[in-house]
Amino acid sequence: MHIAIAGNIGAGKTTLTKLLAKHYKWEAQLEDVVDNPYLDDFYNQMERWSFNLQVYFLNSRFRQVLQIRQSGKDIIQDRTIYEDAHIFAPNLHAMGLMTNRDYENYRSLFDLMESLVKGPDVLIYLRSSIPNLVSQIHKRGRDYENSISIDYLSRLNERYEAWIHGYNKGKLLIIDVDNLNFVDNPEDLGNVINTIDAEINGLF
Repeated sequence: MHIAIAGNIGAGKTTLTKLLAKHYKWEAQLEDVVDNPYLDDFYNQMERWSFNLQVYFLNSRFRQVLQIRQSGKDIIQDRTIYEDAHIFAPNLHAMGLMTNRDYENYRSLFDLMESLVKGPDVLIYLRSSIPNLVSQIHKRGRDYENSISIDYLSRLNERYEAWIHGYNKGKLLIIDVDNLNFVDNPEDLGNVINTIDAEINGLF
């Protein structure tokens, strides 16, 4: 089974991915943040590095999806191949941080890759308000995220909501994370697990 967690920067994707992997004994596929050679450059000079970063993510996630399908294991994935193409890349393009030429090239690559992969069996979308995202980003203290503006996060949130509204690749589970604390409150995690159990067992 392929489960994927989607959500804006700071929504809690990685944390929940690890907790659910531990609970269900699933294998976790985490986003490649540490070894990403473009992230620092991108946040310092978005216009110059946006295309490079998005192609790196696209390549990385396409490879992940192929491995997930070939492995035959139960895997939970932190962020999907769709988010870059439907949220991050078009947002950079709309903000004038990716040229038309680069964006069209990127979309063409994504369309080709998408035709070769299948969506996750269940997509879990972590819905969050901007104040909650800002608080979480601040709490984890990654240097390269210090320059992320509220305007940038707001634009991403709008695109996430639009994408989720039209999502049709498989089962979708929406979890509002503003008042949840998976880490310190076992009851919150338990409620999320119960909801996922019901979805996986087809009770809805």
